[in-house]
Order: sequence, then structure tokens, then C-alpha cells
Amino acid sequence: MSWLFPWRRGQSAPPPDSSEEPPQSDGGSGGNGDDKPKDKWSNFDPTGLERAARAARELDKSTHAKEALDLARLQEQTLQMEHQGKLKEYEAAVEQLKSEQIRAQGEERRKTVAEETKQHQARAQYQDKLARQRYDDQLRQQQALNEENLRKQEESVQKQEAMRKATIEHEMDLRHKNELMRVEAEYKARARVERENADINREQIRLKAAEHRQTVLESIRTAGAVFGEGFRAFVSDWDKVTVTAAGLTLLAVGVYSARNATAVAGRYIEARLGKPSLVRETSRITVGEAIKHPIKVSKRVMSKPQDALEGVVLSPPLEERVRDIAIATRNTRKNRGLYRNILMYGPPGTGKTLFAKKLASHSGMDYAIMTGGDVAPMGRDGVTAMHKVFDWANTSRRGVLLFVDEADAFLRKRATEKISEDLRATLNAFLYRTGEQSNKFMLVLASNQPEQFDWAINDRIDEIVNFALPGPEERDRLVRLYFDRYVLGPATGGRQRMKLAKFDYGEKCSEIAQRAEGMSGREISKLGVAWQAAAYSSEDGVLTEAMIDARVADAVQQHLQKMDWLLREGGPESGGKVGITLPKEAPAEAQMGFALAQGGAALAQEAIGSEAALPQELVIPLVQAAIPLIKEAEAEAAPVACVHLLSRLFQVLDTGGKTGQMSFHLRPLHCDRFLYGPSE
Repeated sequence: MSWLFPWRRGQSAPPPDSSEEPPQSDGGSGGNGDDKPKDKWSNFDPTGLERAARAARELDKSTHAKEALDLARLQEQTLQMEHQGKLKEYEAAVEQLKSEQIRAQGEERRKTVAEETKQHQARAQYQDKLARQRYDDQLRQQQALNEENLRKQEESVQKQEAMRKATIEHEMDLRHKNELMRVEAEYKARARVERENADINREQIRLKAAEHRQTVLESIRTAGAVFGEGFRAFVSDWDKVTVTAAGLTLLAVGVYSARNATAVAGRYIEARLGKPSLVRETSRITVGEAIKHPIKVSKRVMSKPQDALEGVVLSPPLEERVRDIAIATRNTRKNRGLYRNILMYGPPGTGKTLFAKKLASHSGMDYAIMTGGDVAPMGRDGVTAMHKVFDWANTSRRGVLLFVDEADAFLRKRATEKISEDLRATLNAFLYRTGEQSNKFMLVLASNQPEQFDWAINDRIDEIVNFALPGPEERDRLVRLYFDRYVLGPATGGRQRMKLAKFDYGEKCSEIAQRAEGMSGREISKLGVAWQAAAYSSEDGVLTEAMIDARVADAVQQHLQKMDWLLREGGPESGGKVGITLPKEAPAEAQMGFALAQGGAALAQEAIGSEAALPQELVIPLVQAAIPLIKEAEAEAAPVACVHLLSRLFQVLDTGGKTGQMSFHLRPLHCDRFLYGPSE
């Protein structure tokens, strides 16, 4: 009952009440208390018991005595539960301590096992190392032993070989001596026999010669008698003589006629059905081609004439001019008139060969393409081959457009150029066959350097067409044409592994056309093929805008490199180049190299030293510097740099100093003079 005895809950007993005096002992018998010793109960205070008794009596009298007892009992149980909880905590702590000890023991055991394993591994590695060393030592010893055995075997073999060789040499020596002795004995015996039988041998030879002479004489007499009797009988019969003479005559005539007729028929068949060796490509149908490619030949026969400028992109003035030429050629064929010869000159890749094919297809003629570089290697056979080409062209019913590409390779000047006699003879044969207008063939020449032509060739030209580099509009049309052919077509066809990313195609084509300044049509077509190859080389087959820009940048860089090579090659001695163009994207070094390579002075270096606009204060000095150069141009001694300076000067006057395309053209004027001027 903690509420009665509070010290049971950890409290000390209350101190005794000082107000109450301990009871006094009776005085009779006790006397003074200090005289007697005190016992153990002398200091006992009964007040606590008295209070407890009073509280018990009051509690018994109270109506809540039972609840108080229950409450006391519950408090006691609570204290017991608290003590039990503390015991459980103590037990849990003990268990945790045991688990920590077990974990520590396990960790120590694991470290011990790991260390033992490490020691075992080290011991095993050391033992393996020792075993390997022992094995290596055994191998070295075995190898040394094998080498020693091999050396001994080689020495033994060499000794045996030497002994065998000595034996063979001795045997051959003995055999040689025996052979000499045998031959000597045979010859001595034969000589002795011949000496003994010399008279008999002479008699046999004499008899054989007499018999052979008698036989030959009898054969001659018999043959003469037979042939004489036959000839006498043949001569006496005039009918036999006449028949024999006629037969021999007819035989000779037949042999020579057959040989000549076969040659004539072969040349006729070759001219009608074959193709000359100088012709590289032709649309004329041959028997061999019809047998090899019947479907292709049938399509060509059934095809209708196409537009002469289909797929050909030219400037409007040039397009109008070549269209007039195509219409005139077609009407000339219909009316069986005389064809006009054409010279097409300009930079490579500007559409000369393509227009020649389109012109032949539009006019209903057959075309034949030959190159000037194939003539010189033929040597003395060049004249015959040239005549075969024109004979073959004259046998065509539809007419032949004879296109000579790179014609300046063999149509050079005979007076100034160092050409071989065979090439000179071939050129003379060409001039002979083209001296008059023909209604069988039309001659179309293409060249990058027409100033190198012989003047007799220029006299045979009726029309001169300049195929210049494409301008901004033409480049835009070309870029769109080849973008549609090599990119959009395969991407939308669905039959090839190619896809196209989403971007503004029209704007991109216009941008590419601006960046492709100075490029020819062939370079732009190769750019389209490069786009297609870039798409095929990618992992997913998608052509992106970045890939297109990368290929365009590569093409522009390659074009600048080509122009640098061309400008380094060209000079006053080389006769100039046709249609040389520096794009505005060309670096200052390329422009400087151009001016210096062409003999420009310090003024040209100052004027072309940067990409900035030409200063206005340099215009008058440039004009003054260009005047003597123009005068020298009439004497064929002007450097090409003056043309570049004039081109820049004209741009300053026309565009207010803005940089742009810088180009010039060399055009033949009268004899050997040239007209220099900027491109239109």
C-alpha cells in the first residue's frame, strides 16, 4: 500500500515529529535515566504506526475502501509491469550484446579465412612459379640436349655424305678410266679391221655408185619418153589445147574476181552494218546491237522525236539561239537540204555533248560521237579510219550528226603546232571530207580551246555557239532539276532505301544555287549524286539538311581547288582558258594567286589583296594601269591579269563596289588576236 507507506516507492521514511516528546518513564524505580544503558528500542518512534492505524480505521470507515484497494493493487501491478519491461530490455540488451559478439566472432573468422585463403593462394602461386621455373629449366635442358643431338646428327650426316661423295667420285673415276680404255680398244680394233678390209670396202662403194648412176639415167630416159609422147599427143589435138587454155583463163579470172569481190562486199557490209573504230558511241542501229539488245533497239525505233532542250538548262539568249539551230536542222532534214556545221566552245560540263545528242534526237538523225584523243594513237592508220567514218556516215538514210568532242586534240594548226606527219595526214583527210556542205552528215565540234584550231577548220564552221557557265537563274534551275532527279524521285518512289528529312526544299535549293557560283552543270549534277550517296551511306538512309550542306561545302572547296590548278596552269603562253571563273567565296589567297600567276603587277596585288570592295580611289589608277595592257593585248602580249582587273573595275562601276563573280572569256577574233572582256 504505497499510498499508506510512501517509502516503498523509493522514498525514505518521514522524519520524526519534533513537536511530540517521547514518553517519560516512571520515576520511582527508574531514577535518572542517564545512569542506565539504553536498549535497541530506545529510539523507536511509533508515530508512523499510529498514523497508519488511524488511516486504516478511516479507510475502513470510508465508502471507497474497496476502490482504493483496487487502485493500490493496480498501481502495484503497474510497478511490476515496469520492472518486467526493464527486465525485458535488459534481456534484449544482453541478446544484442551476444549477437554483436557473434558478429564480431564471425567477422574475425571471415578475416581469418580470407587471410588463410590469401596465404594459400600465395603459396599456390609460389609453388606454380617454382613449377614453371622447373618446367622452363627442363625445356631449356631438353632443347640444349636436342640441339646437341641434332648437331651430332648433322656432323654424322656430313661425314657420311663426305664418305659417300668420295666413294662416288672414286667409282666415277674408275668408270671413266674403264670407259676410256674400252673406247680406245674399240677404236683400235675398228681401225685394224678397216685397214685389213680397205680393198673390199672400196670395191663395194664403186659397185653401189655405178648401180645408182645406171638407175637415175634409166629414170630420166623413161620420164622424158613419157612426157614427150604426152605433149606430142596434146599438141597434135587442137580441141584439147583450146579447152585447156580456156579453163586456165576462167580459173584465173574466178580467183581474182572472188578475192576483189569479197573485199568490196566486206567494205560495203562494214559501212552499212558495222561501226567505225573511231566512233565511241552512236544511236545508229547495227546488226550486232540488234541481236544483243533487241528490246532497247525496238524502243529506240518506236520512240518519237524529243524536244531538243529537254533536260538542258541554258541561259535565255543561248536557249533561244540553240532552239533556232534545232528547228533549222530538223527542217533541213525534212527538206533534204545541206546541213550546217557548228562549233560549240566553252568550259567543260556546260552541256555541249548533251545538246548534241538532243539535237540529233529532235531532228530525227543518228548521232555518232568521236573524241579527238583517239586519232593520234592510230598513227598511219588514222587516214583510213577517218575515211571509214565519213563513208559510214554517208550510208545513213536518216543522216548522221557527227559530234567530235575535244576536237582541238587533232584539229590543231598545221603551221605553228609541232604535230606528227601521220596526224597531219589525218587532218588533211578530215579537211578533204568536210570541204563541201553535205546532206548526209552534220559536223558538230566541241572544244575548250577553240583558238588552237587550224584556220581551215574555222573556215568550215557555219555557226559558233558559246556555252558559258550557268548564271544564277540557270544554277537554280539545275539544282532543282538534279535535286528532283537524284533525291526527291528515289525518296518518293519507294523502291530504294532512301528517305528525306523535313525542311524547306525550295529555299534550300535557292541557297545551294547561290553557293554554287562558278560551277558547271556537270559539277552540279555530281553534287546531286553526292547527296544520293550520302543518304545511302547513312545508317537509317535519311538525307538531312546538314548532310546536304556538308556535301555542298565539299563541292565548293573542290571547285576552288580545281580553279586554283587551272589558273596556275593557264598563262600568256598557254593561250588562255575559256570561261575561267572565281566565285565570290574564293579566299583572298586564291585571288592573289590568280593575279600573280597571270603576271599581275603590284597594283593588282594591292587591288586583289582582300575580299573587301575595291576602293573608289583606286579606280583611276587602275584605268591608267590598264591602258598600256590593253594596247599590248593587240600585240598578243597582254597578261591575263589585266582582264581580271578590268572585270573588277567594271563591277565597281556597275555594282557600287560590291564583290561578286569575276570571270572572263577569250574569244578568237580574226587571225591570232583575242578579244578580252568580262562575262556578260
